[in-house]
Amino acid sequence: METNLEYVKGTKISLKGHPNFDEFWVKNIIINDPSILGLGDLMVKDTERIQNKAGRLDLLLQDPETDKRYEIEIMLGKVDESHIIRTIEYWDIERKRYPNYEHCAVLIAEEITSRFLNVISLFNSMIPIIALQMNAIQIDSKIVLNFTRVLDEIILGEPDDDEELSEKVRTDRQYWNNRGSDISMKLADECLELLKEINPDFAFNYNKFYIGLKKKNRKNNFIIFKAKKTFLRLEIRISESESFLERLKETDIEIIGISKRTGRLRLSLHKGDISSNKVILKDIFEKSYKESIE
Repeated sequence: METNLEYVKGTKISLKGHPNFDEFWVKNIIINDPSILGLGDLMVKDTERIQNKAGRLDLLLQDPETDKRYEIEIMLGKVDESHIIRTIEYWDIERKRYPNYEHCAVLIAEEITSRFLNVISLFNSMIPIIALQMNAIQIDSKIVLNFTRVLDEIILGEPDDDEELSEKVRTDRQYWNNRGSDISMKLADECLELLKEINPDFAFNYNKFYIGLKKKNRKNNFIIFKAKKTFLRLEIRISESESFLERLKETDIEIIGISKRTGRLRLSLHKGDISSNKVILKDIFEKSYKESIE
């Protein structure tokens, strides 16, 4: 039975200087439900994170799927120069401290004027930054927080997807051991063993942004690997991926989906996934390889 919805007009209120609400209150609302920001299903990594000689970062959120981190600065009232600088400064400190993660600066304010929006936009081509305008709406004795993305992060072509760029920066296994972990590299080795059952000449080709494949020193990146701290990301070039998705759903393999940018099937493998799913993984690997040489 459908419920009849009734329109109720809310009243916009300012939180700055309000006797009952402050920045600490807003921060706790976000901590209890980070999804309110509209940035995805994020988790709280840290709060009031101390920055060397630069104050404290309000919030550090992280995407559990991609490990992408969001450095968040909150301001009540109208945005000003100091908070823009602080947002960028905290982002810069964190990305230098943890270079293996992707980072994005997020500025939240109640009012972001066109003047300052233009200033922030100038940085946007060089710095991944998102601006959220926060509106507090009072409805009877309740209050609603609404976050509107007035400036979105510019997604340039990811270096991970540019094979020519990645091939120019060769790395080695130790680089990926440091960027990932012994756990994820062991998973990569297990994948390579499966591939060797298809063709014994396969070997890893270590690049800056991913681990590719080569056969007799000739690259063939029909599958690329990205070693993370606790899992291994696979990106597989394959047609008819939908049929494989149906089979994968019957397993415990984590399915990320099909990349809109590259068309690759993306999976995350965790400890034990390969040994318990050898048949389907080998089928996928073999089909992908055959398509790459046709």
